[in-house]
Amino acid sequence: MDFRQGEIIAIDKPYRMSSFGALAHIRYLCSKRMGHKVKMGHAGTLDPLATGVLLLCTGKATKRIEELQHHTKEYVATLQLGATTASYDLEHDVDETFPTQHISRQLIEQALEQFVGDIQQVPPVYSACNVGGKRAYALSRKGKEVVLEPKQVHIDEIEILSYDDAKKLLQLRVVCGKGTYIRSLARDLGRALQSGAHLTALRRTRVGDYRVEDCVSFDHFGEWLQAQEVVVSAD
Repeated sequence: MDFRQGEIIAIDKPYRMSSFGALAHIRYLCSKRMGHKVKMGHAGTLDPLATGVLLLCTGKATKRIEELQHHTKEYVATLQLGATTASYDLEHDVDETFPTQHISRQLIEQALEQFVGDIQQVPPVYSACNVGGKRAYALSRKGKEVVLEPKQVHIDEIEILSYDDAKKLLQLRVVCGKGTYIRSLARDLGRALQSGAHLTALRRTRVGDYRVEDCVSFDHFGEWLQAQEVVVSAD
């Protein structure tokens, strides 16, 4: 591996860790191995409560970050129907509940059709969107009102993997493009069902050709790194 010439490392980001926190730890391990600070950036933020594929670029490969961010992504999302939270996931407690007796798998399938293709989507107020030079989540956590404009995003495919009608738990596979928020999809699907919904789990299973089953385990990255042949290249 040549960190200066550039490597793309796919790791499986753990639960309750920010993308920056994961990057910082991996960069520390790589820098320790090399004996100097390794330049590194990530291609596409994952929420702290999400797990899965996080691409880390080193050295000259950091120039490819924007390109990698445009690659198609695949997620497996678990939604609780009938209730909402301020963040559209488990970062916040349930703030409102809604009727669910009318919801069926057939109704869900019909509602999902409107979210495939080019759609307008409002990002979550608890997101990394830039608002006047500050992150939306930072403003929201301070109790300030955040208004975000809808953005066009593209969803290639949505597949129902499972549906527990008794518990109103829905698991979806979503294939989508850059800028798509699965939390916003959960919110909008809940509204389309004349109810509510929020994420209880989210896993990014693919970014372009990088699949989660091929990722390096975050917890065992140190051992993996020690097994690699590392090249010390000239500046």
